[in-house]
Amino acid sequence: MSDTEARSMIKIQYFRSKICTPMKHKLVVKGLGFTRLNQIVEREDTPSTRGMIKKIPHLVRVLS
Repeated sequence: MSDTEARSMIKIQYFRSKICTPMKHKLVVKGLGFTRLNQIVEREDTPSTRGMIKKIPHLVRVLS
């Protein structure tokens, strides 16, 4: 089993618009890899990813 197989992944959905949010929130949304509304991305479950999600809980949902 390699390193990439052992890492856990988490699915995140971008469900609310970043319009009228502070610039830092917009940069976090971009940093997570979202390009459009209602998009679902899969990212590694790391403390840095969790921290980014914690900054914008009103804009994203954790699916798994």
